[in-house]
Amino acid sequence: MAKKNPISEQNIISYYMEYVLEHGAQPHSVYSFVKANNFEESKFYEHFGSFEAIEKQVFKAFFDNTVLVLNASEEYQLFDARNKLLSFYFTFFENLTANRSYVLFALKQHQNTLKGLKVLSELKKGFIQYINALDIETLDIQEERINKLQRRALQESAWVQLLLTLKFWMDDSSPSFEKTDIFIEKSVNTSFDVLNITPLKSVIDLGKFLFKEKIQMPK
Repeated sequence: MAKKNPISEQNIISYYMEYVLEHGAQPHSVYSFVKANNFEESKFYEHFGSFEAIEKQVFKAFFDNTVLVLNASEEYQLFDARNKLLSFYFTFFENLTANRSYVLFALKQHQNTLKGLKVLSELKKGFIQYINALDIETLDIQEERINKLQRRALQESAWVQLLLTLKFWMDDSSPSFEKTDIFIEKSVNTSFDVLNITPLKSVIDLGKFLFKEKIQMPK
């Protein structure tokens, strides 16, 4: 009998991504998946309860890898919230681009309903925690209930912004996805300008760019 392969969470993720890209579909069963990759079925369940759990973890892994790279940068630690978020976006979408075939496979059929996509639930949890840690300045209102609502609105608007950027990147066919880079810079700067109640120039600039590209928000 062939010796079984040692297995880790990352091994399973890699095997799964490779399988769906080669076959264009999920494995028929956990049994057939582990047999094809020569490891025990019990090892699969030590790390994941289902293929859907793997899919959630793939997008969380993209996020975790992004934060790991950013936290290793001394320069990043000196940035203000705006530039930290810009750095996050650029690094995160570099990770997605390196795995674009898988991301498009996983999301393309749901590209108009990304907001409710269960596969992004773990990514959302991590991203909301990241936004909270940035300690983005909001209006100073001496009312706890209003401050909580304000913080929640900030979290949800940041999440929608990430989904919009993801949708734009999925549809982007420009060289090196340079239009996505432009969209990131304009949208992040606009969101901070609005928070800081600055002139509407950035809002108008973003609006012109979106109109030109004819982007549609996910439902």
